[in-house]
Order: sequence, then structure tokens, then C-alpha cells
Amino acid sequence: MDRDRLTALLEAERAVHHDRNPGSRAQFAGARHLLTGVPMTWMANWAGPFPLALAAARGARVTDVDGHTYVDFALGDTGAMAGHSPAPVVDAVRRRIDTLGGITAMLPSEDAEWVATELTRRFGPTQWSFALSATDANRWALRLARLVTGRPKVLVFSYCYHGSVDETFVVAGPGGTTRSRPGNVAPAVDPATTTVAVEFNDLDAVARALATGEIAVVLTEPALTNIGIVLPDDGFLEGLRSLCDRTGTMLMIDETHTVSAGPGGCTAAWGLDPDIVTMGKSIAGGIPIGAFGLRGDVAEQVLARVADQDADIVDVGGIGGTLAGNALSMAAARATLGEVLTPGAFARMDALCADLTRRAEDTVARHGMPWTVTRLGARSEYRFCSPAPRNGSESAAADDPDLDEYLHLAMSNRGVLLTPFHNMVLMCPETTGADVDLHAELFEDAVARLAG
Repeated sequence: MDRDRLTALLEAERAVHHDRNPGSRAQFAGARHLLTGVPMTWMANWAGPFPLALAAARGARVTDVDGHTYVDFALGDTGAMAGHSPAPVVDAVRRRIDTLGGITAMLPSEDAEWVATELTRRFGPTQWSFALSATDANRWALRLARLVTGRPKVLVFSYCYHGSVDETFVVAGPGGTTRSRPGNVAPAVDPATTTVAVEFNDLDAVARALATGEIAVVLTEPALTNIGIVLPDDGFLEGLRSLCDRTGTMLMIDETHTVSAGPGGCTAAWGLDPDIVTMGKSIAGGIPIGAFGLRGDVAEQVLARVADQDADIVDVGGIGGTLAGNALSMAAARATLGEVLTPGAFARMDALCADLTRRAEDTVARHGMPWTVTRLGARSEYRFCSPAPRNGSESAAADDPDLDEYLHLAMSNRGVLLTPFHNMVLMCPETTGADVDLHAELFEDAVARLAG
């Protein structure tokens, strides 16, 4: 690839972004009391020198303060996979607020059992508890895994992503060592104290780590996602389950992003058998939520420890929070699971994403780019390497910030949003064939200009 051509194209797209978005630019410049100029630091990481500012969003569309409307394939980095403000969720939230009242009361609502029953049907584990994010769900479930096994450490995979859980900001170092992930902010302890990191798709490394007898739980996504989609090798997840069984280690599956694979995520689509499942973001239609589910026998062991007064899961045990499981989140989750993210919706989303992926692959091949396009149900990503990476380190090595920014700006300057941080496109129930057509047209144009 001609890097000089890329630099020129990127500068041109930055100029377009600057000139067509004066309202967004002014809002960002005027944010004097917001750390990094945005209410949450990630929001500053969109392509270009300033982020677009939100005015409105509905379905698969976002409108910014300058009046530009975009086809949204970012969808809140999965948080809005049900689409923006889906009508059943809006109705449920209004009913909870206007008719019933009570957003947070520290009292259970009837919606909670319905949601837990539905998650059991979709994912398998029979006992559920709720949080306000997948980060909290992961953090709390890790504590319970250590409680039940009596072991101190967690095993994760290099460049995994499980929210801002301290134990997971690690990568595999040389000679089987574990080190803090570059950029990790002031960890309370050396993460190698709590965690062992190995490479995804390396069962031999997993076996060596579990043989020490110190690992309580293997925490993994079924496929890595936040570093680009890295799919498991044939037999890898089955091998994980077997190794965990052999060593008395728990297997914890984080479906926060991989729920794109279908109504029950990869757990149902691929016939997985986890001890614990965690999730968040998408299952409440944009209202904050997280959840973790325990297999029945795991839940019994937790409750036995509580009965023996060995564990406090109400106060100092760090399992829960005042707003967790609130009535508003439960109402939103019931509407989302019952009426929006249905099997029929997933089938349409999957078909659209298959078409988008095929057309992106055709573009990449036609222009001789050494890239790969990988799909996971309703989610697809392009990665700047070929063949596709098999682990997080290989995927991280394919990062190209200038190329990322060029593609994102080339799309957003013409009406399509991709997910910041990586090149993810995601379908929602309101995504249309015309949206996929527009993506194909703009992606072809961007790659053709780059190829020259």
C-alpha cells in the first residue's frame, strides 16, 4: 500500500470532517468542564480531531447537531444492537415511569423473573443476578468462581476484553509470563498476581496453566471481539471445556459482544456448556444492564458458603450495587428480549450481515488488499492482515491507526458510521438492505481510492 497516498487521502478526509461539522466542532471546543471534552473518555476516540455530537437517534439512524443523518453500523458498540429507542422498550419504560412509577426502590419487580427465565431458556444457566454493566457482572462472577473453587487466579487470553475488570488487563509475555497490558492505568497490584494470560486458540498453553491447580476460572469470549473478531479453531472451545473438567476449573463465557451470533449467543449457536455466562449492553435496548448466570450446581455451592457464613453476598462481599436489578432495567430487558431481539430479528440481521461481508470481501479481493473480513452472526469486521489472525497478539499487530481513521472518515463523511476503536459493522432489527447497499458503495469507493 502506498503510505503517501494514504496520508494524502486521510488529510483530505480530515478537512471534510472539519468543514462539514461546525456544530460538533464547537460543542467539543466548548466543553471546558468535561475531562477530555466528552462525558466519557471513549467518546473522544471517534475518527477525526473531534467527535460528532448527538442530536437524535432512532432505529438504525443517528442524526448529529449539524443535521447530518447517518446509517449507524456502530450501534453504541453493541449497546444499541436492538436499534435506537425501539418502540416496545420505549413503551415499557414509559409504563414503568409514568403508570407504575418506581425506577429504583431496592425491591424486586415481576419483570425480573421473566427476564431470568428467558435468559435460562436462551443460554442455559438456571440462576441469574443482575448488574448495570457487563463489567460488574464479570467482576462479581469472578469473585463467586474463586469462592467456590477456593483458588486465587483467573486465566484470560491476550487482548481479551471483559470491560474494566482489573484482572483482565493483561497479555502473555515471553516464556509463558503474564504482564500488564500496555497503557494499564495504575493497577492496584501487578496483574500477574491475580491472572495468567495465554494466547487464544492455544490449548497447550491453557493445559500448562491449569495444571498448576491455582486457576479458579477460565474467562473468555467464545470469539475475541474488541481486538477484531478472532474466531476459535475447530475444537478449541470443546478443548477448553474438557481441560476445565479435568482440572476442576470453572469455564466462564462472556457473551456481551458475541450475542451477535444469535438469540442465545455463541453458547446456544455452538452448543457450549459454560459454568457461568455473563452479558450486558444489548439485552435492555440501550438502558444500562448487566447479568450473570450460574449453572444450578454452582449456585448451590455459592449458597452453601453463604449459609455457612463464609461469604457475604449482600454487603462487604462486593456482589451487587444499589441500582443493580432496578425496575426500569428489568422492564426494558423484558421488552427487548420478548419483542425486539427475537429469533426472527436475528435471522434477518444475520442474512444482512452475510451479504455485507460477502460484498466487502469481494471489494478487498478486487483491489488486491491483504485484508480479511470476518463475520460473527450479525457482526462483521475488517482486519488489515491476511490470513485472519488466530489470537489477540496477531490481531493487535495488524493495527493501523491511519488506515483505521481514513476508512472511518471516508464512511462518516458520506453518511455511514462504523464502530470507533475497531472496524466493526453491526446490524440491528431496523437495518435495511439499502443500508447494506450504501455500505458496499462507500467501502468500494474508499478502497478504490486507496488502491489507486
